[in-house]
Amino acid sequence: MEFEVAQVLAKAFAIAVGGVAPAIAIGKICAKAMESIGRNPESSGKLFVPMLLGAAFAEAIAIYALVVVFTL
Repeated sequence: MEFEVAQVLAKAFAIAVGGVAPAIAIGKICAKAMESIGRNPESSGKLFVPMLLGAAFAEAIAIYALVVVFTL
């Protein structure tokens, strides 16, 4: 296998894993927050900021994966 092919495959694998895992995490975060708000509508104010922070931290992992791809 040539070096360029291996490099492209490594980049593809890194961005695939680095993109799928945060997407699943963000989906679970938002789903659980919506479920909690559905059970207790008064808690929406208390849940909004932690939900956004959790989604931002999960998205940061995707950005790290993108940085790794650019450095390969």
